Amino acid sequence: MSRSQPPLAAHVTGRGIFIGCVLCAVIAIGAPYGRQLIQGTSLALTSATPIAFFLFFVLLLTLHLVLGWCRRGWALQRGELITIFTMMMVAAAIPTKGVNGLLMPMITGTFYYATPENDWVGQIHPWLPSWILVANPEAVKEFYEGASRGSGIPWAHWLPPLGAWLLLYCSLYLAVTCLSVILRRQWVEHERLIYPLMQVPLAMMADDPQGRLLKPFFRSWAMWIGFAIPVVFMSFFALHNYFPWFPQVVLRSSIDVFRQSIFLTFGLNFLMLGFGYFINTQIGFSLWFFYLLHQLQEGLLFYHGLQNTQAELGWWTEPGMGHQMMGALIVLVLSGLWVGRPHFKRVLQKAWRRDAPIEDGDEIMSYRAAVCGAACGIAGMWLWLWQTGIPAWIVPVFLFAGLVIFIGLARVISETGLPIFKANMIPAGFAVSSVGVPALGVKGMIATGYTMVWCGDLLVFMMAPLAHGLRLGSELKSGQRRLTWAVGLAMIIALVLSAWFTIYLAYRYGSMNLLISQHYSEEPSRFALEKIANPTGPSLSGYLWMGGGGLIMGLLLVARHQFLWWPFHPLGFLVSHGRVMDGIWFTLFLAWLFKSLVLKYGGVSLYRQTLPFFLGLALGHIVIGGIWLVIDGFTGMVGNRIPLYY
Repeated sequence: MSRSQPPLAAHVTGRGIFIGCVLCAVIAIGAPYGRQLIQGTSLALTSATPIAFFLFFVLLLTLHLVLGWCRRGWALQRGELITIFTMMMVAAAIPTKGVNGLLMPMITGTFYYATPENDWVGQIHPWLPSWILVANPEAVKEFYEGASRGSGIPWAHWLPPLGAWLLLYCSLYLAVTCLSVILRRQWVEHERLIYPLMQVPLAMMADDPQGRLLKPFFRSWAMWIGFAIPVVFMSFFALHNYFPWFPQVVLRSSIDVFRQSIFLTFGLNFLMLGFGYFINTQIGFSLWFFYLLHQLQEGLLFYHGLQNTQAELGWWTEPGMGHQMMGALIVLVLSGLWVGRPHFKRVLQKAWRRDAPIEDGDEIMSYRAAVCGAACGIAGMWLWLWQTGIPAWIVPVFLFAGLVIFIGLARVISETGLPIFKANMIPAGFAVSSVGVPALGVKGMIATGYTMVWCGDLLVFMMAPLAHGLRLGSELKSGQRRLTWAVGLAMIIALVLSAWFTIYLAYRYGSMNLLISQHYSEEPSRFALEKIANPTGPSLSGYLWMGGGGLIMGLLLVARHQFLWWPFHPLGFLVSHGRVMDGIWFTLFLAWLFKSLVLKYGGVSLYRQTLPFFLGLALGHIVIGGIWLVIDGFTGMVGNRIPLYY
């Protein structure tokens, strides 16, 4: 069948939702198993959700072909593939550090790691919001050390706090889903963001013009050549872990800059080389250029003693660069709202009256439902955080910082294709810097520590997969509203199953024997006690750093829109603050260089011919990581991690 023939093929079906639910269950169980027990390649640890790519690759070469061979009409259709991939991305954002990898240790650790030396019993425990924590000593001890033979999981002590946190995550996910719906048309249709991460699944699900069952993507020799390169190199890496005498492949090295205060890493990452080839050349140039400029800035600050390497506002907040990045994020988000104000105005009009001059039939929910849902979700989060002990008037500070970070990072990932991009400041650090510890009070400061559960280590967060899923949803011809139920089911399945399985693993093996960091268990109480012992007011230097970052970002945005010859993209300045760039900046430089040379000397025609090769590079790196993870599961190998992101 031809591409122009089947408009009905691109719609959401019950079969697609069912298959998506099954694969979401596989992710909910497989991701914690692979990380905690096998401790192998991390396929669900970033917002790129590589586990979805791996399972999608397997699905298209197994179930899709088997169904098609049995009866041609049974093969998976484009709309079903979009539904399945979207559901898997959403589910992958939950089992590890998206939710349960942080939640379980953080709601138990303050009791297990309390000692006479840290005096958490006297200074922290009396002020704890007990309804969000597992407080039973025996239940906590068995979580970390393993349960005795024959004893089960003490669900009576787990279910109440898990239910409380479920309310928060329902409010959060409702808010970010609705905001993603409101932003989709502006990002996809008006600004035409590239979404480099989605180029692989879009290519994989493209139909064959001649109606053949095997997708054209898998018939490309250029794709398989690109695919084979990371498969070979990463297999050498994995085999060395099995057999130390096997030659190891080293694809990175570092050089010392500024007397060991700064190191520049030169490395080759096939995943980012593949995705980076789809980045706009102006953005690609700006990413590596501003990174080098940022390293120069940090080196000078360290060299002259103007920047402390220890984050004074918590583990995930840097005092200087964190504020600068937050200022840049705020300006990026606010400028996006300003540029898209005609669209957002029509959205609000549609929410108020049905005859407004904008159609919302191609969205997964009506604009009225999206606006009301976003308001309800934000209100639910405000009420929940207030009840934990944060003063009501300060809660909006946390919500503002959290939403700015979620929207800003989702925008960055959608334009740059970076699989990991973390903010150098989190809402906890932003609030402490903005209003000060005395305003929060002891109870509020302790509650602030637990905001790190939902907005702390943002290796993976829900809004990025949602934004990419809605980009795929733009390809649907009908049935978009059913995608809402598909996304909701994916969230519920992943939340419930991964929570149960994470707790099960802990009680069977003891979380101390798994890959659950002690740092996460201790951080909320450690952070709170440090601030209570040394209370600081609003930070003037923080405001200055933030203002400086916002000013630079604003000037870059104005220059980009006013001068056609301007070579720098504002995202380069923002991304340069992220530590993830340390290991991939050189690969991004190579991707930019290759693309620039191809476009200059071969034009668009040659560029299109080279696309399958770079798609294969990215996909091959993910697939071989998944293959070795499966092999490790059968052989019992532990710790065989193929590096995906550096």
